[in-house]
Amino acid sequence: MHSPNTTSHLDHALVASHQPSVSLPVNLVADVQDALLMAMTDLKRLEGLLDHATGNLLERFSTANHALAHLAGSDNEDLLRVRHALHQAVTELQFHDMATQLIVHTGKVLQGCAWKLADEAMEPEEDEVPLDIDPTPDRPSPVTQNEMDAGSIDLF
Repeated sequence: MHSPNTTSHLDHALVASHQPSVSLPVNLVADVQDALLMAMTDLKRLEGLLDHATGNLLERFSTANHALAHLAGSDNEDLLRVRHALHQAVTELQFHDMATQLIVHTGKVLQGCAWKLADEAMEPEEDEVPLDIDPTPDRPSPVTQNEMDAGSIDLF
Protein backbone atom coordinates (compact mmCIF):
# COMPACT_ATOMS: atom_id res chain seq x y z
CA MET A 1 0.00 0.00 0.00
CA HIS A 2 1.21 3.53 -0.77
CA SER A 3 1.50 6.16 1.87
CA PRO A 4 -0.21 9.48 1.05
CA ASN A 5 3.17 11.20 0.50
CA THR A 6 4.54 8.72 -2.05
CA THR A 7 3.66 8.42 -5.68
CA SER A 8 4.05 5.41 -7.90
CA HIS A 9 6.42 5.20 -10.84
CA LEU A 10 3.37 5.15 -13.10
CA ASP A 11 2.05 8.37 -11.55
CA HIS A 12 5.41 10.06 -12.21
CA ALA A 13 5.40 8.86 -15.81
CA LEU A 14 1.88 10.20 -16.33
CA VAL A 15 2.74 13.59 -14.85
CA ALA A 16 6.03 13.82 -16.81
CA SER A 17 4.45 12.85 -20.14
CA HIS A 18 1.44 15.13 -19.78
CA GLN A 19 1.88 18.09 -22.10
CA PRO A 20 -0.67 20.78 -22.83
CA SER A 21 -2.63 20.07 -25.97
CA VAL A 22 -5.24 21.70 -28.12
CA SER A 23 -7.94 19.79 -29.91
CA LEU A 24 -8.47 20.94 -33.49
CA PRO A 25 -11.06 19.81 -36.02
CA VAL A 26 -9.59 17.63 -38.76
CA ASN A 27 -10.98 19.99 -41.41
CA LEU A 28 -9.04 22.89 -39.90
CA VAL A 29 -5.85 20.85 -39.78
CA ALA A 30 -6.34 19.79 -43.41
CA ASP A 31 -6.96 23.41 -44.46
CA VAL A 32 -3.82 24.64 -42.69
CA GLN A 33 -1.77 21.82 -44.20
CA ASP A 34 -3.12 22.66 -47.68
CA ALA A 35 -2.22 26.33 -47.14
CA LEU A 36 1.32 25.39 -46.10
CA LEU A 37 1.74 23.18 -49.17
CA MET A 38 0.38 25.96 -51.44
CA ALA A 39 2.89 28.37 -49.92
CA MET A 40 5.65 25.86 -50.72
CA THR A 41 4.45 25.70 -54.33
CA ASP A 42 4.48 29.51 -54.54
CA LEU A 43 8.02 29.60 -53.14
CA LYS A 44 9.15 27.11 -55.82
CA ARG A 45 7.54 29.32 -58.48
CA LEU A 46 9.31 32.38 -57.02
CA GLU A 47 12.61 30.51 -57.14
CA GLY A 48 12.05 29.78 -60.84
CA LEU A 49 11.25 33.43 -61.54
CA LEU A 50 14.42 34.54 -59.75
CA ASP A 51 16.49 32.01 -61.71
CA HIS A 52 15.05 33.24 -65.01
CA ALA A 53 15.46 36.94 -64.22
CA THR A 54 19.00 36.48 -62.92
CA GLY A 55 20.00 34.49 -65.99
CA ASN A 56 18.62 37.23 -68.25
CA LEU A 57 20.41 39.97 -66.29
CA LEU A 58 23.74 38.15 -66.41
CA GLU A 59 23.37 37.64 -70.16
CA ARG A 60 22.61 41.32 -70.73
CA PHE A 61 25.51 42.47 -68.54
CA SER A 62 27.83 40.14 -70.40
CA THR A 63 26.58 41.43 -73.76
CA ALA A 64 27.15 45.04 -72.64
CA ASN A 65 30.63 44.20 -71.37
CA HIS A 66 31.56 42.50 -74.67
CA ALA A 67 30.20 45.48 -76.62
CA LEU A 68 32.57 47.70 -74.65
CA ALA A 69 35.53 45.33 -75.11
CA HIS A 70 36.66 46.96 -78.37
CA LEU A 71 37.20 50.19 -76.43
CA ALA A 72 39.26 48.46 -73.73
CA GLY A 73 42.55 49.83 -75.00
CA SER A 74 41.42 53.42 -74.65
CA ASP A 75 41.90 55.30 -71.42
CA ASN A 76 38.42 56.80 -71.58
CA GLU A 77 37.11 57.85 -68.14
CA ASP A 78 33.48 57.21 -69.16
CA LEU A 79 34.33 53.71 -70.32
CA LEU A 80 36.03 52.90 -67.02
CA ARG A 81 32.98 54.14 -65.08
CA VAL A 82 30.59 52.06 -67.23
CA ARG A 83 32.68 48.89 -66.87
CA HIS A 84 32.97 49.45 -63.12
CA ALA A 85 29.19 49.96 -62.88
CA LEU A 86 28.61 46.73 -64.83
CA HIS A 87 30.96 44.83 -62.54
CA GLN A 88 29.18 46.16 -59.44
CA ALA A 89 25.77 45.32 -60.92
CA VAL A 90 26.82 41.71 -61.52
CA THR A 91 28.21 41.49 -58.00
CA GLU A 92 24.84 42.72 -56.70
CA LEU A 93 23.26 39.68 -58.34
CA GLN A 94 24.64 37.64 -55.47
CA PHE A 95 21.25 38.38 -53.94
CA HIS A 96 19.97 35.54 -56.16
CA ASP A 97 22.01 32.98 -54.25
CA MET A 98 20.94 34.39 -50.88
CA ALA A 99 17.29 34.60 -51.93
CA THR A 100 17.35 31.03 -53.23
CA GLN A 101 18.82 29.79 -49.94
CA LEU A 102 16.08 31.59 -48.01
CA ILE A 103 13.38 30.17 -50.28
CA VAL A 104 14.67 26.61 -49.89
CA HIS A 105 15.01 27.02 -46.11
CA THR A 106 11.49 28.45 -45.78
CA GLY A 107 10.11 25.65 -47.95
CA LYS A 108 11.69 23.06 -45.65
CA VAL A 109 10.20 24.76 -42.59
CA LEU A 110 6.74 24.86 -44.19
CA GLN A 111 6.98 21.24 -45.30
CA GLY A 112 8.12 20.12 -41.85
CA CYS A 113 5.20 21.99 -40.27
CA ALA A 114 2.71 20.50 -42.73
CA TRP A 115 3.85 16.91 -42.18
CA LYS A 116 4.15 17.31 -38.41
CA LEU A 117 0.68 18.81 -38.26
CA ALA A 118 -0.77 15.91 -40.22
CA ASP A 119 1.15 13.35 -38.18
CA GLU A 120 0.03 14.82 -34.84
CA ALA A 121 -3.59 15.53 -35.74
CA MET A 122 -4.68 12.59 -37.86
CA GLU A 123 -4.90 8.96 -36.94
CA PRO A 124 -3.07 6.69 -39.39
CA GLU A 125 -5.04 4.20 -41.47
CA GLU A 126 -4.70 0.52 -40.50
CA ASP A 127 -2.35 -0.38 -43.36
CA GLU A 128 -0.64 3.02 -43.55
CA VAL A 129 3.12 3.18 -43.09
CA PRO A 130 4.10 5.92 -40.61
CA LEU A 131 5.64 9.04 -42.14
CA ASP A 132 9.36 9.55 -41.78
CA ILE A 133 9.14 13.26 -41.06
CA ASP A 134 12.11 15.48 -41.80
CA PRO A 135 12.71 17.73 -38.84
CA THR A 136 12.48 21.45 -39.36
CA PRO A 137 15.88 23.08 -39.81
CA ASP A 138 17.84 23.81 -36.63
CA ARG A 139 18.95 27.27 -37.71
CA PRO A 140 16.46 30.07 -38.24
CA SER A 141 18.01 31.03 -41.57
CA PRO A 142 20.95 29.95 -43.71
CA VAL A 143 21.53 33.56 -44.78
CA THR A 144 22.65 36.04 -42.18
CA GLN A 145 23.49 38.93 -44.52
CA ASN A 146 21.05 41.82 -44.65
CA GLU A 147 22.75 43.80 -47.39
CA MET A 148 25.12 43.39 -50.30
CA ASP A 149 28.54 45.01 -50.70
CA ALA A 150 30.68 44.65 -53.77
CA GLY A 151 33.12 41.83 -53.29
CA SER A 152 36.25 40.69 -55.02
CA ILE A 153 34.69 38.19 -57.37
CA ASP A 154 35.41 38.31 -61.09
CA LEU A 155 32.43 37.40 -63.22
CA PHE A 156 33.49 38.83 -66.59
